[in-house]
Parts: sequence; C-alpha cells; structure tokens
Amino acid sequence: MLILVDKRAPGVARKNLRKFGEVVEFSTEGLVYNAISGHPDIFITQFPGINIIAPNLPDEYKIQLKNHNIHLVGGDRPVGDKYPETAGYNAVATSKYFIHNLKISDKRVLEAAAAKTMVHVRQGYARCNLLWLNDEKMLTSDKGISATLANLGVDVCFVDPEKIILPGFKNGFIGGAGGVYRNVVYLLGSLKHLTDGKNIGVFVRKSGFEIIELYDGPLFDGGGIFFLGG
Repeated sequence: MLILVDKRAPGVARKNLRKFGEVVEFSTEGLVYNAISGHPDIFITQFPGINIIAPNLPDEYKIQLKNHNIHLVGGDRPVGDKYPETAGYNAVATSKYFIHNLKISDKRVLEAAAAKTMVHVRQGYARCNLLWLNDEKMLTSDKGISATLANLGVDVCFVDPEKIILPGFKNGFIGGAGGVYRNVVYLLGSLKHLTDGKNIGVFVRKSGFEIIELYDGPLFDGGGIFFLGG
C-alpha cells in the first residue's frame, strides 16, 4: 500500500500513517501556489483501478507509483499556478458518480468518467471539499455540492470548514483533511476541534465506517490522503 500525503502535514499524523502503508511525503516547487503545492488532489484524479495524473507531476512520483504497479494515465493539460489551471484534476470519481465543475475538468479525466453519472457543481475544487464514504454517504464543506448531491438522493453531512487548517488561507476543507480506505476514514486531525464534530462522527460511524484520527490537533487540509495500490 502506497499512501500519498502532504509533506507539511503534522509530523505525528505522518508517523501514524506509516502503520498502514508506505508513506510518500508529497511536495512540488514552482508549479502551483504554495498553499496547495503539496496536495496530491491537485495533480491526481483517482478512479477505481486507474489514476489520471497531470503531465507535470514530478517524475520522482511517477517512478514511485509505477514501481508499485499503480495504473497511471497521463492527463491532457499540466496544472498551472492560477485557478482554473490548478483545479482540472481536483475531481471526485466514485463507483457511480463523477463530481466536478465539468467546465474545467481535464479532457482525459472526462474521458475516464464517461460511463459515470456526471454531476456538475460550481465548485472547481470538488475533491478538496468532498470526502465520500460511498455512493450513498458523503461529507462536504461546500453548500452548493451538498445541495446538488442531496437532490440526487445522497445522504450528505455538511462540515463547517471554519476550523480546518490550510496555511496561507482562512481555512481548509474536509476533503483535503482526510482519506477513505475500505471501511476506515483517516483524518489529519481530530473531529473534537470542529463545531459539530460529535455529530459528524456519529454520521460516519452510522454509515458503517471506523474513524482513525492520526493526531490530536485541529484538522489539517493537506490535499487529501491518497491510498494507492492496496
């Protein structure tokens, strides 16, 4: 199991992640603005079985992924340093849905999503704002995404992002603060620091998922925790 996480995520969280797989501390320079330069979800769109990668994903990560037999498909456009060039790969692909601002999705990402139900949202950073448990249960920090998914019959838990940390910005978002592998939600921090943390925990557990808080501090938005190859 290969686990990608922002190099700047809290040290205790990165250390604890190593209990579950081989951790790759992710960082880039000069490609996007600093706050998101270590975020895997800016450079990679995960699909069941394949991963669409930005052409300018640094070679060291391409090599590591290929060495672990991770199925990679090159994207059409490199990421850039300004929106929307930063967000072409920041999409969510569940087994049923593809969720993104479809106006800015990379061409190769859209091709990979063709068989899914396409869900257009205004939020370009959909992956940053959405932590999906399965096709029926999801958490989001974006009210527009919440309303759109609710209209599809998805059970959505809204997470106020106010106390999620993203250095350089007022706050981060729930999708960037965690990752899901099998029936476990891994979080870069503790729900106790969120205003509605207790109810969020209840939602996750009632959905049939365990929660592992990787350290005791506030949730840290590191562009998600990517579990690859397991």
